[in-house]
Amino acid sequence: MKFNVFTQVEYSVRSEGTLILNIHALGTAKQSIITEELLLDPYIRADELHAQQGENRLVKFGVNTDTPNIKVTYRATVNNSYEINDFSNTQEIQVSELPASVLPYLNPSRYCESDKLYRMADNMFGYISNPFEKVLTLTNWINRKVQYLSGSTNAQTSAFDTVTEQAGVCRDFAHLGIAFCRALTIPARYFTGYAYLLKPADFHACFEAYLDGKWVLFDATGLVPLNGLVKIATGQDASDSAVANIFGDVMFNNMQVSCELAEDGFEPFYYSEGEFKGLSYL
Repeated sequence: MKFNVFTQVEYSVRSEGTLILNIHALGTAKQSIITEELLLDPYIRADELHAQQGENRLVKFGVNTDTPNIKVTYRATVNNSYEINDFSNTQEIQVSELPASVLPYLNPSRYCESDKLYRMADNMFGYISNPFEKVLTLTNWINRKVQYLSGSTNAQTSAFDTVTEQAGVCRDFAHLGIAFCRALTIPARYFTGYAYLLKPADFHACFEAYLDGKWVLFDATGLVPLNGLVKIATGQDASDSAVANIFGDVMFNNMQVSCELAEDGFEPFYYSEGEFKGLSYL
């Protein structure tokens, strides 16, 4: 499916500094970039970087008070495809059989303290033998038990905080899902992207669990169709998949984000309890 994605962010510059933005659509085997454009107003030379951990296309540029106001605009047309697989006969993968690239996603991380949530996760979901059903059950539990509440959390909020406060936004829902999965010895990683039908429009966070040799997408918020996402980045958590990292006295002022269909024929896909069909972007 083809999508048009758009981002525009504005900053005020009060000192010399550096901006590292993570707003580009990611090119993968299942996601191709048809056209894209990055504009900096006023013009500043920018370098594209690829993070060593996770999947990211970063753009880095320096700023100073000679250009006190910076506007960054990114737009792209992306052709996105996915697979829907039947996980009804999925078996747990032993850690010894996991690829080396997947092993880091079993570990606790800054926002996903799976070691602190092991007992809770095991008591609530450990009895489920099918790994896909296990992840879908914990995802639905988060959706029912955690209130989606804008402004209820901040950049320091972790999965442990979220399960305690039972409130959060999409990144908090994702972090809790990741922490539960890792506590149950299921590799899981953070996913951020553009989201079709998200209201209000914004970047969206969810997570992927490694099942039967595939990264399978889950969204505990239930706010968007799973096949309406354009991947920007994946990582251990939001700390290495942040949309922006700012160094220096630079103030964020404004942001616009959109994700719209570029062709007809879209049929939204959501998970249903009792079904074992899982969606993956590769």
